[in-house]
Amino acid sequence: MGPTAKPLALTLGDPAGIGPDVTLLAFAARNREAIPPFVLIGDETVLAERAETLGLSIPIAKIAAPADAAQIFPDALPVLPLAVSGSVVAGQPSLEAMDAVKRSIETAVGLVQEGEARAVVTNQCRSRISIAQASRFRDTRNISPRWPPPRPPRSSRCWWPVRSRWCRRPSTSLEDVERTLTRDLLAETIKITDRDLRRFFGYGRPRLAVSGPNPHAGEQGSLGREEVEIIEPVIAEAQAQGLDVSGPYPADTLFHEAARQRYDAAICMYHDQALVPFKTLAFEEGVNVTLGLPFVRTSPDHGTAFDIAGTGKTNPRSLIEALRLASAMSETATDEA
Repeated sequence: MGPTAKPLALTLGDPAGIGPDVTLLAFAARNREAIPPFVLIGDETVLAERAETLGLSIPIAKIAAPADAAQIFPDALPVLPLAVSGSVVAGQPSLEAMDAVKRSIETAVGLVQEGEARAVVTNQCRSRISIAQASRFRDTRNISPRWPPPRPPRSSRCWWPVRSRWCRRPSTSLEDVERTLTRDLLAETIKITDRDLRRFFGYGRPRLAVSGPNPHAGEQGSLGREEVEIIEPVIAEAQAQGLDVSGPYPADTLFHEAARQRYDAAICMYHDQALVPFKTLAFEEGVNVTLGLPFVRTSPDHGTAFDIAGTGKTNPRSLIEALRLASAMSETATDEA
């Protein structure tokens, strides 16, 4: 089975959220959207019940192995069975389901590591489970590529790499930035970003822009010392190593249209500094990508949305883009370490 014949491994996500909704809607759009074959690792009963709730006529087929997915995908949604404990009610999360959520992620990672699937695509969950915990790889950092990229891989229009181990909290405070920002952390982030933009996105020499955590990038130390004492020396060292990296730049002028033409990825200091401009530019189409892993992992850039689960108000666009991007990245990937 060639690489492109292998399916993407799509995880369950929180079954009470919109994961089942967007999975069904993405599959329903497979012909007009040219969506790559995927296999859902989850409970086929949950999918069938949610399809009935949404009034969707979606054939669902249990499969014994991922190799069966490509042949089945044109006619039915392939599911690698993984039972969810307890009852699942749309919009009503239950702790009983969390073990299945975790096992779904672990199974997806295992399938990719064993060569049975091309990439991991994760539906969202609100639990403290992360792709890094499941895969035992934790060297990922928070970065934000500019939108739109100058050379988008195939059909993808945007992406959003994130620090995947931030599952315990949805954001980080400014006190956290001051406490955790170190030269080693920033240097590693720059190296991972440069390497994986080459490896997965085909950039020959990515242009990286680094933001400053303080207003106006600290104004030469008068509004904060992180830029002068940490960021500038790391950038100078990276430049000496041949990387095309610049900054630190004030975050409030880093994301307007003209500024975005000058870099391929922006490395930001904390969650909202990056996510506010990104979601302003690409709220429906955003995709999470985790760099620094030995395999491809993407995810929709939205939460579990319990308030609209099972209502028919869900937009599957972000999952569709996550599937497309995972497929494109797995085809583009090089062996560069």
